[in-house]
Amino acid sequence: MNIDIKGIVIIVGNYGSGKTETAVNLAAKSRLRGMAVKIADLDLVNPYFRTREARVSLEKLGVEVVLPDKRYMHADLPILAPAVAGMILQPSELTILDAGGDDVGVTVLAALGDQLRKKKVQMLQVINPLRPFTETIEGCLRIKGEIEISSKLAVTGLVSNANLIDETTPEIIYEGYRFIKEVSQTTGLPIEFITASSRMIPHLDMDRFSCPVLTIDRKLVFPWTKH
Repeated sequence: MNIDIKGIVIIVGNYGSGKTETAVNLAAKSRLRGMAVKIADLDLVNPYFRTREARVSLEKLGVEVVLPDKRYMHADLPILAPAVAGMILQPSELTILDAGGDDVGVTVLAALGDQLRKKKVQMLQVINPLRPFTETIEGCLRIKGEIEISSKLAVTGLVSNANLIDETTPEIIYEGYRFIKEVSQTTGLPIEFITASSRMIPHLDMDRFSCPVLTIDRKLVFPWTKH
C-alpha cells in the first residue's frame, strides 16, 4: 500500500519522535517512486538530527534540498532562506517542510504564515509512544495543541513512529499501531502511515495494518558516531 501524499506536507513532532528521520525517508521513498520532491530544513532547534545531515544522499536521488544560507547552517536562530518561501509559492509534486521539534521549534512556521495560507497544507504529527510526553493519549493531545498554537496551523494527520532504535521488536510496532489508532479515534484525525525500519519489515505481518507502512532506512546518526 503506497503512501498517497502530495502537495505541501509539514512534518512535526516532539523531541525523540523521529520526525526528521520520517521526513527524510518520506522524501527519499517518494522520489524513488518517481515523484518530484523538495524538502526544506526548518528545524532550527534540535542540534543533532537535522535534514541537512542527509543532504548528500537526498540530492543523489534527485531530491531538491533547501537549507538556510551556509553562514547559518549551524545556527539556532529563526533565519529563513528566501528559497523556503519560494518553494511554498511554487511547490513540487511533494514539498516537505521538516519543522522544529516542539511548540518553540514550529514558531518558524508562523513566520511563513502569509505564504502557507495561500496553499493547501497538510501537517502531520509524528508520534513515538515510547518517548517522554507522548506515552499517553493526553500527552499527545497536549503536544498537538502546543504545536498548533505556536504554528498557527492545524494538525491534519497522524504518523506512528514507534521504535526503540536497534531494540525495536515487531510487538513494539504493533503496539504503536494500536496506540495511534486510539489517538486517531480521540482526535478524529486520519492515520496517514506508520513506520518500520528496513530491518523489521521482513518480520512484520502487514495484514495487521490498515494503513501504509513507510520503510525507514537510517540516514541520520549522532555526530559522535560518524567516521
